[in-house]
Amino acid sequence: MSFLSRLCVCALALLSCLPARAGEAPQYVIISFDGASSIEQWERSRRLADRTGARFTYFLSCVYLLSPETRKRYRGPGMAAGRSNVGNAASGDDVRRRLSQIWQARAEGHEIASHGCGHFDGGAWSGAQWAHEFAQFDTILRDAWAINGLTGEPAGWRRFAEEEIVGFRAPYLSTGPGLFRALAAAGLRYDASTVSRGPVPPRAKGGLVRFSLPLVPEGPAGRPLIAMDYNLYVRHSQAEERPAEAEAFEQRAYEAFLAAFETEYAGARTPLQIGFHFTLMNGGAYWRALERFAEAVCTRPQVRCTSYRQYLDEAERRPGADG
Repeated sequence: MSFLSRLCVCALALLSCLPARAGEAPQYVIISFDGASSIEQWERSRRLADRTGARFTYFLSCVYLLSPETRKRYRGPGMAAGRSNVGNAASGDDVRRRLSQIWQARAEGHEIASHGCGHFDGGAWSGAQWAHEFAQFDTILRDAWAINGLTGEPAGWRRFAEEEIVGFRAPYLSTGPGLFRALAAAGLRYDASTVSRGPVPPRAKGGLVRFSLPLVPEGPAGRPLIAMDYNLYVRHSQAEERPAEAEAFEQRAYEAFLAAFETEYAGARTPLQIGFHFTLMNGGAYWRALERFAEAVCTRPQVRCTSYRQYLDEAERRPGADG
């Protein structure tokens, strides 16, 4: 680690010892996961939540609730039946295990939200095409147990599927007018697909609350980067695995997350959003950075590590709150 990096870490450590300011609004940190496939990462994220008290949002891709035998139940707009950019579940038992993880996470206070189904770039889709994608997500989530011939569907599953999915993030963060028309028509409460120059409060527009993943300074030159693991992966190694440098990549990611947090914690207290995937990139460097970050900040005074839905619920109860 360079002298400058060591100096940065020491300064952040000193800041973390400062007492929270009485009467201030809480500092919200919203951590989310796109896709939500790997059973191991479901379990790992839930263990992290148990250690830190954090609550997460899982943006689920519904093809992970279809086995090789049932995958043709999904047909994306203009696509062949069963086609998907991210595959599908490995087997019926894999679907069962994922459904169990979803149900346990919900019981623990986490949020399940929509990432659509086939992970296609829908930036140019019409409102009708997006409505078709949303309708398939709703049906496949609601009927996942029956579609796959699985027994043991929990009481309340269908009510959960029909009433508790209130948020969406577009694959590739690719948005367009058709998406926003369809989101409002579908009765969803918020979208988390856009990007902002830095942390900004959510804003209401067109009957929807819009959250934006922020650009945060990263690396020796402090160049802005979307606060998401895949963007770190592209910058650090051009989206190719370089495990020999994993420790350095982990440290850079941790420092970037922590510095962005400290700026808000000591300043305007704007919610800080961080987006992740269940894929382990560069030998898991970014997941380790995320775990260190959550362990460092989520237990601090006046910090609330929440889901998007929980943030909105609490915002409605805060006098003069945004969103």
